[in-house]
Amino acid sequence: MDMHTVVVGTSGTTADDVVAVARHGARVELSTAAVDALAASRLIVDALAAKPEPVYGVSTGFGALASRHISTELRAQLQRNIVRSHAAGMGPRVEREVVRALMFLRLKTVASGHTGVRPEVAQTMADVLNAGITPVVHEYGSLGCSGDLAPLSHCALTLMGEGEAEGPDGTVRPAGELLAAHGITPVELREKEGLALLNGTDGMLGMLVMALADLRNLYTSADITAALSLEALLGTEKVLAPELHAIRPHPGQGVSADNMLRVLAGSGLTGHHQDDAPRVQDAYSVRCAPQVNGAGRDTVDYAAVVAGRELASAVDNPVVLPDGRVESNGNFHGAPVAYVLDFLAIVAADLGSICERRTDRLLDKHRSHGLPPFLADDAGVDSGLMIAQYTQAALVSEMKRLAVPASADSIPSSAMQEDHVSMGWSAARKLRTAVDNLTRIVAVELYAATRAVELRAAEGLVPAPASQAAVAALRAAGVEGPGPDRFLAPDLAAADTFVREGRLVAAVEPLTGPLAWGQPA
Repeated sequence: MDMHTVVVGTSGTTADDVVAVARHGARVELSTAAVDALAASRLIVDALAAKPEPVYGVSTGFGALASRHISTELRAQLQRNIVRSHAAGMGPRVEREVVRALMFLRLKTVASGHTGVRPEVAQTMADVLNAGITPVVHEYGSLGCSGDLAPLSHCALTLMGEGEAEGPDGTVRPAGELLAAHGITPVELREKEGLALLNGTDGMLGMLVMALADLRNLYTSADITAALSLEALLGTEKVLAPELHAIRPHPGQGVSADNMLRVLAGSGLTGHHQDDAPRVQDAYSVRCAPQVNGAGRDTVDYAAVVAGRELASAVDNPVVLPDGRVESNGNFHGAPVAYVLDFLAIVAADLGSICERRTDRLLDKHRSHGLPPFLADDAGVDSGLMIAQYTQAALVSEMKRLAVPASADSIPSSAMQEDHVSMGWSAARKLRTAVDNLTRIVAVELYAATRAVELRAAEGLVPAPASQAAVAALRAAGVEGPGPDRFLAPDLAAADTFVREGRLVAAVEPLTGPLAWGQPA
């Protein structure tokens, strides 16, 4: 567990906070202001609970059962029951980092003072996170409306000491045993608290925030691999000139072109397109890389704006307002998050597609401008990277299927009370798969492009210093260079890890300077 601490206040939670807690085990503390806000909103809920008039979520049933007024002696049972009955997920377990993001983001909203949850419940949420206890959450169960109900219910069940959870040692045990082992007292839920723990977009938002972090690394990595492929294909860097991109001023396009130009600085390979087999222009997959990569960057930036708005939100129903009212609302609907999750899956698929086209061009002797067939050592005896491209193509095909939007679907639920849902959780789950696949696709292009650059160097052409640094770092990571056929899967797996961990970007930046995400330098 990382000893870095994230302080949760009534507002101000950042994407970096989410990643720190979800992926790096940062500790969580509640600010004094948050504790005060929790206590103040709880006083309002207690006052409403004492009145004879029914208040949704405080003294009524839920969803299609909201018309029933619940007597005082049954309200604690009501809150327990909603957690137990809603913890109805099925399928494989969801990844630990997703569950930690889910819990942390629910705590963020609870701490806003708009939910009516007692301070001690919020503190228990922080204690569970800090103990490294991770509730068992399943793949299926959220429609992305009324929040990520089933996933959040499994988390709330752990707070009650029920269900199953994974301990810090990775062993799944009864949640009550894990709480006891860490000195954590299970919570006894009171009016509104069960509902408040379930009613948020926290799962889809957590997955969006982590996907954004991954995609920023991948888009910069793809700028580098595109530059390496252009270089290996003896293309021209003139298409990257800033004045060409200034007249079509999409921000991401200018950034990608600038990044590629930095990687290619000092190359002895570029500009040979008029030598033995003259070309007026490079192929689209080479020449239009900044336009495609850049459009994806702009989409990531838009998705980050939406994520920022959602991070600043208090998503619950009903909510406690500063003037003391407790009002029903529809803020739990996941549409804003679902749309950008689907949008990101589309641009990720297109980035994977253009990477694969450049890889195929490197391997085809009719289009590679003098490179050996499939970059093989002895073509015919050796197959070279032929099947690496097959694997890449299979991943691209899967990416296209994952690009089909989940948010275009809606399945009514709760006896038609919840008659339009966002499917945002499903959009987030498929985006996680798409991001994983995109990493592998970029890794295959890197593997092919570095081999091709080395083959050019063996002919006496001098690659750019940044290209040489990328090749050296990849070889130092255990990924072998040109030579006779060998067991390829370990090399591809090592290249995947190299890209995934941001080591490609780290390898070239000492020579290029920091590769930009925003406006070009």
